[in-house]
Amino acid sequence: MKAPPLAGHTLTSKEGSIELAEWTDEGESSAERPIAGLHVHYADDEAWYVLEGTLGFRLGDRTVEAQKGAAVLAPSGTPHAYWNAGPGRARYLLIASPRLFELIEELHSPDADFAEVFQKYDSELLSE
Repeated sequence: MKAPPLAGHTLTSKEGSIELAEWTDEGESSAERPIAGLHVHYADDEAWYVLEGTLGFRLGDRTVEAQKGAAVLAPSGTPHAYWNAGPGRARYLLIASPRLFELIEELHSPDADFAEVFQKYDSELLSE
């Protein structure tokens, strides 16, 4: 039996405590126009592993660049944002709780009230 490719799918643990997804940014984001603007999750950690390219992060007061092979963790309570910091495609794994993946899904709904959605998931949008 072969494991299927992760791209375009989410892998969830049996207990539902963690999910893993492979995402890409083709270069359309930047520090000024991030993939995810500054926000905070009060009860959930969030992590990334860079497979290709470079991601930039704001973690609290720090700015970090993560290249292929690097991992970044935003512990709960840490304001954070991230973007493609390279000249081309960035491909990465997003690792978070199923609750955060539900938050992300709701944010992509038409007419989503971002402040309300973040609050529902014990999180807060700090910038738009």
